[in-house]
Amino acid sequence: MTKDEETPGDGAWERELVTRLAMAAVKEQRRARRWGIFFKLLTFAYLSLLIVMFVDWEGGADLATGKKHTAMVEVSGLIGPGTDASAEKVTLALQSAFKDKNTAGVVLLCNSPGGSPVQAQTIYDEMRRLRKKYPDIPLYAVVEDICASGGYFVAVGADRIYVAKSSIVGSIGVLMNGFGFTGLMEKLGVERRLITAGENKGMLDPFSPMAEKDVQHVKEMINDIHQQFIGVVREGRGTRLKETPDTFSGLVWTGQKSIDLGLADAIGSLDSVARDVIKAEDIVDYTQKENIAEKLAKRFGAGVSSALLDFAARSSLSLR
Repeated sequence: MTKDEETPGDGAWERELVTRLAMAAVKEQRRARRWGIFFKLLTFAYLSLLIVMFVDWEGGADLATGKKHTAMVEVSGLIGPGTDASAEKVTLALQSAFKDKNTAGVVLLCNSPGGSPVQAQTIYDEMRRLRKKYPDIPLYAVVEDICASGGYFVAVGADRIYVAKSSIVGSIGVLMNGFGFTGLMEKLGVERRLITAGENKGMLDPFSPMAEKDVQHVKEMINDIHQQFIGVVREGRGTRLKETPDTFSGLVWTGQKSIDLGLADAIGSLDSVARDVIKAEDIVDYTQKENIAEKLAKRFGAGVSSALLDFAARSSLSLR
């Protein structure tokens, strides 16, 4: 093979090498560009999440009518810390509703079986305070399906209570409940080892026999809370209340019967109270909405530790 014949072959090999290097460089650039786009999208999604978490997720009016309206605040579900009907959320919503210069009247839309006596008392006290601060803005409670125990505790803070004929109203009482496992432990051959500092520290421990003195102490405590509940009902309902031996016994009644007993005032719904009583047909929702962080926490089980603590508690006190 002559020198002239070798040159074309060598040139082809070099060109092929250069082409491969160029293609590799192009592929690397494309790969880098794709990763760049990915990280940009990831950053955008993160910033969007932050915006959603902190902008317009704290509740409040869902529209600005610019004219007189009925302000609505929901008390729905269990009344307790961290719930949709917690004292924090309900009182903040009430404050926003009363502060709005276009609020003609406030409706507390109740659908609760009860809950914490402390949370219920806090909501009730704030309702009374706001009525004194804003004497020209009426406050009404409208009962949907149920307004019992702690739910009714809250409702009596309103000027008037409206119910449906089949609403469940009442349950003016207090309970403390729990479980005892001593019999089961004996059958399983499990020994309870409880060491306390303070002779009453293990009171109502579910794995120890119940002592009569503990039962008496708890009865005195819940009777005290019951008397507070009764005092609130008498204060809120005044001369409208027609007391009977069953009024404060923990019984519940239909909406129609509750009117007869003076526990409620009249048949009415959210719409009818807004239209016919407050005379402001437009309804604005001031309920404190669950923010995105709380939703994510619930979805991914951030409340598991709280649930475990509740389960492990020896007993629970509630207005239910």
